[in-house]
Amino acid sequence: MKSLPQTPSFRLDGRRALVTGAGRGIGEAAAVALATAGAHVTLAARTGDELDVLCGSLRALGLSADTMVLDVLDVEQACQKIRSSEPFDILVNNAGTNRPMPMIAVTADDFDAVMGLNVRAAFFVVQAVAKRLMEGNRPGSIINMSSQMGHVGGARRSIYCASKWAIEGFSRAAAVEFAPHGVRVNTLCPTFIETPMTRRLFEDSDFKADVLSRIKLGRMGTVEDLMGAIVFLASDASALMTGSSLIVDGGWTAD
Repeated sequence: MKSLPQTPSFRLDGRRALVTGAGRGIGEAAAVALATAGAHVTLAARTGDELDVLCGSLRALGLSADTMVLDVLDVEQACQKIRSSEPFDILVNNAGTNRPMPMIAVTADDFDAVMGLNVRAAFFVVQAVAKRLMEGNRPGSIINMSSQMGHVGGARRSIYCASKWAIEGFSRAAAVEFAPHGVRVNTLCPTFIETPMTRRLFEDSDFKADVLSRIKLGRMGTVEDLMGAIVFLASDASALMTGSSLIVDGGWTAD
């Protein structure tokens, strides 16, 4: 009988995952996706109440999860908590923010708030997770939450674009450095996704119409649109991917 190629597994059984910004939106969806694929998921965010509710819901389904109250802006404390945990085989580095406004209106406080969370905090979470993996001589998959705005520009998105382009840059550098250790680093780049954080933006009918006109598939993204991509990047199905961007944008950047 002819020997046939074997489809790599999308299962994550026996692996530990850390999801930052896990309390709602994309982070919550990432946690559900990874837990459903068999990973033990540590839910991390500043608000413990939201994490407890999500953790309870996952456990009620027979899935494996725990919580870590973590303010990634407090880099020293966040890194200490990560260092004191068992190594995480998977990181979904999702905590982030945005302050949409014209570039000429941006203040130093606005700039520092977005860059501090989206870049500085994200950078050191990656560093902490990667150090633990290397110390244990373990491979891993780091997924940095970027955006389509890490590949294009957009009005009223100057700080956000700067932060996501920065994530794209340090993710590629990390991928080169970590590859000899078997630690992969990729970015996930969604279009506008309907979440509690973005819902208020779509109350502006003109803004919503403009966004829909740029998404070639003609609809907003949902968190479910990202769940398969997250499992793919976390699993052996993407074993040869590192330093890459997985763009899930409905065709926004195709032009």
